[in-house]
Amino acid sequence: MNDWLIAPIVIPLLGAIVQAFMGYAPIILRRTLALATTVLILVSAIVLLIMASDGSYRIYAFGNWQPPFGIVLVLDRLAALMLVVTAVLGLLSHIYAIGGADQDNRQFHALFLFQLMGLNIAFLTGDLFNLFVAFEVLLIASYGLLMHGGGTARTVPGLHYVVLNLVGSAIFLISVGMIYSVTGTLNMADLALAVRGLSGADLEIVRAGGLMLLVVFGLKAAILPLCFWLPKAYAKATAPVAALFAVMTKVGIYAILRVYLLVFGDNAGPLANLGMDWLFPLALITLAMGVIGALGAGSLKNLVAWQVIISVGTLLAPVALGSEAGLSAALFYLLSTTFTVGGLFLVSDLVSSQRGSAADRIITAPKMRNRTFLSVLFLVGAVAAAGIPPLSGFFGKILILQSVQSGAEMGWLWSVLLIGSFLTVIAYSRAGSIVFWRTVDGHLERPARLNGRVSASAGALIALTVTLVVLAGPITRYTDATAAQLHNTAAYTAILQIPMVAEGN
Repeated sequence: MNDWLIAPIVIPLLGAIVQAFMGYAPIILRRTLALATTVLILVSAIVLLIMASDGSYRIYAFGNWQPPFGIVLVLDRLAALMLVVTAVLGLLSHIYAIGGADQDNRQFHALFLFQLMGLNIAFLTGDLFNLFVAFEVLLIASYGLLMHGGGTARTVPGLHYVVLNLVGSAIFLISVGMIYSVTGTLNMADLALAVRGLSGADLEIVRAGGLMLLVVFGLKAAILPLCFWLPKAYAKATAPVAALFAVMTKVGIYAILRVYLLVFGDNAGPLANLGMDWLFPLALITLAMGVIGALGAGSLKNLVAWQVIISVGTLLAPVALGSEAGLSAALFYLLSTTFTVGGLFLVSDLVSSQRGSAADRIITAPKMRNRTFLSVLFLVGAVAAAGIPPLSGFFGKILILQSVQSGAEMGWLWSVLLIGSFLTVIAYSRAGSIVFWRTVDGHLERPARLNGRVSASAGALIALTVTLVVLAGPITRYTDATAAQLHNTAAYTAILQIPMVAEGN
């Protein structure tokens, strides 16, 4: 059964290769094959989620090389959860794209599938170097997707995105080299054991490498002050690309969880909890900056892009405090915010198609078509994003608040999160009231009709905020078990003792 671990990687790889050679094939054929590929990715992710639910670790060793020497994939509860989140978001974003957003680039589907492949490698890999490789795969694909549609509006933020991430990749490679020069390994399970006995100059080299890694992961996650590239880049991307990018910052957060709980966790000796003292205040400041940006947003997409920054701060604050309860709450909120942000990007694009030259700008315009339907979708998404009951964002934030123990951290987190949520409500209320209800006289010239397929995909993502509430019981049990598994680092390092008895097993 461990052979299933390569399915979320092989399926998009083969699908992307086929798409690369089908650039001039009929678009209906390309769309059909691309959609079938994303469906298969979701099926494989669900299979892995079921496999991981028993709490055991499963590994796949390429070429039957045992860890720590070979390339290994490792499946646990966290990896399986992220695979399913990515597959669901990818499928619904892909459905939206085949409504017309894919027409300007013959290689759109190939890039989209390569992006999914890179994301899945990042969640499954068991060593740092292949995490670097995964980052490069998904980033190269994201460069092409970000520029999809062309135009100066996308070129400038796209260039900023490329340059910053190239710098981040260089720092990543340097930090990995520093760590390898001392420990002689990059397998995460082996590293968790190797760092415990370091001292002297070796200790300081690995400490510097670990802190540099935190900077890289902070750039990927968009933590202040490494977040200012994100709002303009995401706001200018096409809607399905922006929706898929809702999970991109979660890759950085995943990397922090994986590396800094396992390698630099409580059992890392002098390197225990490396950088966590800085992460908590940076998370709160990031949250506050996201709220300020949301209040000043000039368009719906820009507002949603700043919501990504808000969610990053909200996620990392409880993670930095290091408790199982906080980690479980953060994982529940991660599910909610990923689907909510993705859905809001799609809804913003639908609104833009109905407002003529006003597009999604937060200004008055003539009454749009389908105003009731779109305003309901936006309202549900805004309620979930701001954390108002009874939707999933509220429950996620309540769990985060309840997870904090009494003390200074509790006071800071409660204050920033509650005030930030209140101001976020104001930001969404302002945007919604102006866009949907403050109309001016006049008529729009030939407003586009809503496509049923794209409307359904946007509505499905928004509806997931309700589904998460309905399934809150089993989901929180899963996130509780995931948090406990992540904190039990001895179980992860034990994979070094699992014998490889057959090719890939």
